[in-house]
Amino acid sequence: MEEEKMNLRLDIDVQNLETEKLRKGKNKAEKDLDSLKIDYKKLRLSMRTAGLGKTSK
Repeated sequence: MEEEKMNLRLDIDVQNLETEKLRKGKNKAEKDLDSLKIDYKKLRLSMRTAGLGKTSK
């Protein structure tokens, strides 16, 4: 019985560590996405300012 309790506690600890790892990964991915969005907006503004991206007739 005690061994089973100890195994269950270990399982819970492993689950908690995996959850925390995933949470940190998600936060990093969200920060990276925000950074990419900012870079994209800057690029679009630069292209508009330089007159790029327009088709010539």
